[in-house]
Amino acid sequence: MATAKSSDGATGIGGQVGGKSAGDVRARLLGSVRAVGRALHFPVTGTARGIRRATHAHGAGESGLGKLIELHGVNGAGDVMITVALASTVFFSVPTDEARGRVALYLAITMLPFTLLAPVIGPLLDRLPHGRRAAMAGAMLARAMLALVLSGAVITGSIELYPAALGVLVASKAYGVVRSAVVPRLLPPGFSLVKANSRVTLGGLLATGVAAPVGAGLQAVGPRWPLYGAFVIFIAGMFLSFSLPPKVDSAKGEDTALLASDEEHLHGPHLKPVKRPGLRTVGIAVTHALGANAAIRCLAGFLIFFLAFLLREHPLSGQSAAVSLGMVAVAAGTGNALGTAVGAWLRSRAPEIIIVTVVAIEVGAAITAATFFSAFLVVCLAALAGFAQALAKLSLDALIQRDVPELVRTSAFARSETLLQMSWVVGGAVGIALPLNGTLGLSVGAAIVAVGWLATVRGLLTSARRGGSGRPRVA
Repeated sequence: MATAKSSDGATGIGGQVGGKSAGDVRARLLGSVRAVGRALHFPVTGTARGIRRATHAHGAGESGLGKLIELHGVNGAGDVMITVALASTVFFSVPTDEARGRVALYLAITMLPFTLLAPVIGPLLDRLPHGRRAAMAGAMLARAMLALVLSGAVITGSIELYPAALGVLVASKAYGVVRSAVVPRLLPPGFSLVKANSRVTLGGLLATGVAAPVGAGLQAVGPRWPLYGAFVIFIAGMFLSFSLPPKVDSAKGEDTALLASDEEHLHGPHLKPVKRPGLRTVGIAVTHALGANAAIRCLAGFLIFFLAFLLREHPLSGQSAAVSLGMVAVAAGTGNALGTAVGAWLRSRAPEIIIVTVVAIEVGAAITAATFFSAFLVVCLAALAGFAQALAKLSLDALIQRDVPELVRTSAFARSETLLQMSWVVGGAVGIALPLNGTLGLSVGAAIVAVGWLATVRGLLTSARRGGSGRPRVA
């Protein structure tokens, strides 16, 4: 009996020890799995936390600007996915002559209608100021659905490719106009508009730079995959739009801005009372800065389409067409990022002088590239065009913040952005219509920006001498 009991006791003790040992092994195994999971997950979560800290710094998180920066990054990532898919379908997959016909059709169906639609967007926002979050979410949802339509069209090559591309373009431009109108509502205390727009722009550029190679990798898997990626990104953007603060939808204290340089243009020589009180002029400095920016944006649209075909037929020395276009795109993106950084550093110092200077430099660069046409000068022109576009736009933002009353500032941003988008459309149409002669094309580009510079330089310098004292008055 004692032996059996002892044996039973030993067995029980052994089982208990064995149970504890098995539990320890399981715990250690689970701990190892969790450690491996954390190690694999850290690059994603660590990067996300780093991005969140950067976008929400200096009060941007509390004001809601941080979420707008993230939303703009999502927008840029989705747009570049669609761009990769369409470029491969419309441009690279067919012979040059056929590609030129396809892109011409693309421009005719997408760009020209947008030229008619663009003037509607700004006034529509004035009438529906309480739906900005819904408008941004709608633009995201529309592109998500159209990405699915395009995923079928890129396989079949059906005509629905072009109406769907029209919808994507219009939704993208509409988002851009709304986003410009939203930024002034989300400024943290002590934040200038230039600094805020710099952060938003840099967020979009970084997201585009990350998404572009991802899109190229998905394109290698299949032509539909970048569009599936765009669908997921835009759906996320739709939900993120509604996470913006409710004050985005508030129109309290706002009125409508008209893009006139003086009261005579607004009311006529007799200054009769207006039917809609509260309308304001935007000031001579703003209108001339807007004209200079329109010339720069027109050149940007021109270079995109002209160089796309020129470098496809005549690639940079020793490079393929795709690599040549990639080099120019990287140069333009780098210039844009550098211009944004310099604009943030300069803040709002002498914006008129900055615009006059960068446009003059761009004119000189275009003339030099046209006269001594070479691969190096083409890349330099692309970089300078990106730099000038970013820095001049931030200077325009500074002038709007300085000279336009807060009551109509949001409306002024929406309307100015609409005009700049239309200028890009016009430049793209000119670029696709020209013969593929480098010297001729760049000469036309130089003429475009030179006319804009000559038309605005006197007004901007006059405003700079007066120190921006010509403030708009209440109508």
